[in-house]
Amino acid sequence: MTTTSGNASGDLPGKPPVVDLATWQAARDELLIREKAHTHEGDAIAAARRRLPMVEFDGTVEVVGPDGPVPFIDLFQGRDELVVYKHMWHDGAPHQGQCEGCTVTAWHMKDAAYLNARGVSYAVLTTGPWDEVAPYVEFMGYTEPWYSVRGVDGPAGGHMGYVTSYLRDGDRVFLTYSTTGRGNEPVAGSFALLDMTPYGRGEAWEDNPEGRPEGREPCWYWRSDADGNATWGPTGRPVPQWTRPGATPENTLGRKGHH
Repeated sequence: MTTTSGNASGDLPGKPPVVDLATWQAARDELLIREKAHTHEGDAIAAARRRLPMVEFDGTVEVVGPDGPVPFIDLFQGRDELVVYKHMWHDGAPHQGQCEGCTVTAWHMKDAAYLNARGVSYAVLTTGPWDEVAPYVEFMGYTEPWYSVRGVDGPAGGHMGYVTSYLRDGDRVFLTYSTTGRGNEPVAGSFALLDMTPYGRGEAWEDNPEGRPEGREPCWYWRSDADGNATWGPTGRPVPQWTRPGATPENTLGRKGHH
């Protein structure tokens, strides 16, 4: 797989104006005031999040992992807190047909050592049947624990596509928090890094200076063809799949409907 080439002409469209260092520093310092306010507001929201009530549920409900059915409480691995990502699943679809956005999120979380050091375990849950999930996990090279919650209601199962937090108090298990939509972005650090670049994510909703290239549909770069060109067509695969041995262009995503 090749990557999309940069601009070789030296004439990037809508590029930022060129100024001296002192002028740049003044503009940077002005923006820093807003950034600090944003950080402090994020801290205040996190404080409010820690004060949310919680919901108790049956921690003995079984989920399926590499060793067969296990009670949900085992996902805590003896720790008091658990964070999971709930991965959408397209039944019967091949690897390249699985959810692009969930692939992005799961790919970024390679090692939970720092969570573990804080007493927090991490796992990925999905509604896919384990006999489909297991080869996908092996193909992608995921190292974090995965479990199937096929047929399991919330809060352990339920709707997918979210980051969810749980608390264990002895043998009792509680739901404490769950994201919605873009609330998943903290797991995928590439988004925050793209937001620090002058051309951003290249999406249509972004507020860009005049003269910048017109933005494309949200998440346009999550799938690509073998040459690294973004495409949602049947020959596209989630971008990290191209690094896997044996990944080749396909002519179908193999989807049979909504995940």
